Amino acid sequence: MDLKDLRAEIDVVDKQIVELFEKRMDIASQVADYKISTGKKVFDKEREEVKLQAVQDMTASDFNKVGVKELFSQLMSMSRKLQYQKLTEAGASGKLPFIEIDSIDKEGSRVCFQGAAGSYSEEAMKRFFGENVNSIAVETFRDAMAVLEDGSCDFAVLPIENSTAGIVSEIYDLLAEYEHYIVGEQIIEIKHCLLGVPGAKLDDIKTVYSHPQSLMQSAKFLADHSSISQISMKNNAFAAKKVAQDGDKSQAAIASKRAADVYGLEVIEEGVNQADSNSTRFIIVTNQKVFLKSASKISICMEIPHEAGALYHLMSHFIYNGLNMTKIESRPIEDRNWEYRFFIDFEGNLSDSAVKNALRGLREEAKLLRILGNY
Repeated sequence: MDLKDLRAEIDVVDKQIVELFEKRMDIASQVADYKISTGKKVFDKEREEVKLQAVQDMTASDFNKVGVKELFSQLMSMSRKLQYQKLTEAGASGKLPFIEIDSIDKEGSRVCFQGAAGSYSEEAMKRFFGENVNSIAVETFRDAMAVLEDGSCDFAVLPIENSTAGIVSEIYDLLAEYEHYIVGEQIIEIKHCLLGVPGAKLDDIKTVYSHPQSLMQSAKFLADHSSISQISMKNNAFAAKKVAQDGDKSQAAIASKRAADVYGLEVIEEGVNQADSNSTRFIIVTNQKVFLKSASKISICMEIPHEAGALYHLMSHFIYNGLNMTKIESRPIEDRNWEYRFFIDFEGNLSDSAVKNALRGLREEAKLLRILGNY
């Protein structure tokens, strides 16, 4: 047989596969009707494992075993998604434990930020809540989460990602640890400046203080001035405050121009961060389970089975429900070597049926799922 004849035979087989697929999905639909009427769960892991082993045993080679397992894993995954969809259509999607609100009370709220006056966190807070916001500064990110937990503040403003240095891993870990929720975000442009006491020149500087990420973002400038030693601080504003208090011409801080104004320092050099486009994304966090009616981004955190293909199959819930996933990050799970927690951002609103459908599937199939916020 030539190639044309072989392809014709494949076309015949493919037609049969499609017909059988549609027949299988029709039966899956009837299974969904039965489960809706009896209250049974969609996902039956034990049944699926038995089924996968059975179809693999029908194959003639090891190569086909792998292919058949993947094929039937996908078939069962699509059947589950059809069943989840039918449950949603039947009104069995369930209400999520979040309250929809029209707006955030920016004027009547107390807000905390990590650092001190003149920090980028303070700038992000004022951009989001307004210049006259009722605010307090705390020393660490954990302190910010703690004052939310005890009710001392209504909101916290925390940096979660920089366009140059990447994620702030501590924030991801704290989001997994605390029962707090993201209700907003604020992106600000980062333009680091080298700040010194009045009259100080670049040649005078022997030591520079700043946050580790700011030092990383200014690596090229610092490499060009390798004689300057670097000392990490918890916050850029703390660095600027120290330089101002010490009054030593040999010391400088890498911080914002705002920090120079706050602490009476002079800008020795502007734009010392190497990237022309450098921004930091801040999240607005609260201890209340609320989301804005106009929210369009959802953040979730999940732990998945430690087995081949687990993440791949869970990601298909976004594809099947037409949801655009915009970000995924992983963080190691404490005391569980080589196991990871995944943080995912995707577009949508918690009131959308497609979102509810995807979350139902993820919740049933993941080991743990937490909605971190809709904003």
